[in-house]
Amino acid sequence: MEILLVEDGLIDARLAIAALRRSEFRHRLTLVRDGDEALEFLTHHGKFARAPRPDLILLDLMLPKKSGIEVLNEVKSDESLQSIPVVIMTASQDEEDRVQCDTLKVDAYIIKPVNQVKFLQLVQKLKRF
Repeated sequence: MEILLVEDGLIDARLAIAALRRSEFRHRLTLVRDGDEALEFLTHHGKFARAPRPDLILLDLMLPKKSGIEVLNEVKSDESLQSIPVVIMTASQDEEDRVQCDTLKVDAYIIKPVNQVKFLQLVQKLKRF
């Protein structure tokens, strides 16, 4: 499973990476730290010209440059990307963020700090796609 983790917070990134390492499935993870990098990775631009297509995107909402909502909007409006499952992992308690994500048909929405057991169960479930 190819996973793209879009997270600017190193502590949150480390927690997600550690949880995935303890999981029972094989995966390769790429970490990018802002919305622009995420879109470059997904569209194979610049240093990501040879990037693999992710099977899953783990996306923070509060990102530098382009927000997670902007990234999600671009992913879901691009026919070549919209089938990739997207899991929002955010500290935001804002109901408007949740509504926007639901409107854009996000696959899951998790509030940080992430419960590692539930997180891994969700990833296992999405792996079936």
